[in-house]
Amino acid sequence: DRLPFNIGYIDLHHFAESPDVASRVEASMSLLGDTRAMIIDLRKNGGGSPDTVALLASYFHDKKTHLNDIYQREGNVTTEMWTNVNVPGKKYGETRKLYLLTSKETFSAAEDFAYAMKNNKRATIVGEVTGGGAHPGDVHRLNAHFMMNVPSGRSISPVTKTDWEVVGVQPDIKVSADDALDQAQLIILKDFLKTEKDPERRMYLEERIAELD
Repeated sequence: DRLPFNIGYIDLHHFAESPDVASRVEASMSLLGDTRAMIIDLRKNGGGSPDTVALLASYFHDKKTHLNDIYQREGNVTTEMWTNVNVPGKKYGETRKLYLLTSKETFSAAEDFAYAMKNNKRATIVGEVTGGGAHPGDVHRLNAHFMMNVPSGRSISPVTKTDWEVVGVQPDIKVSADDALDQAQLIILKDFLKTEKDPERRMYLEERIAELD
């Protein structure tokens, strides 16, 4: 969507892994490529593919950037996750503001995206502390009636040298999930107001801020 005053908005429920995901990300970013700021809503996002995390993050970085490492106990293998220099379509870049909305339901790969973008100082997190799932694992059957999930890996941030397991990703601006979208818009519009010279545009901005506030 394109919110009032040309703010881009993506409500992303899953970091899908499919042959079509790159073209869909490209389409979304092309549609919103000329917006003045961007909000990505992760409040209902339960995870998905780390490769898609890296793909989406690539649109918001001008240069190749280290996002995260994933260690797997089997084989004692560590996979480094970096942004891509080249992406389908045009990058959004680093100069415009990016806000990520989170809730306690935000989990796994969605937390991976938020954690990396926050630690790289590319995005501001608005909302609630996330669910705290950073250790991927596999389900193992115990008997005919019970099974359990056993962690077999962990994420490692190149910035913090740890991850968000149990503790979750801490928002920069802590508000209830229900209020996060309004709060992010308020921050963006108040920022716009600081530099807006046109009296009529200032009036419309102030009216919109009053509505949200």
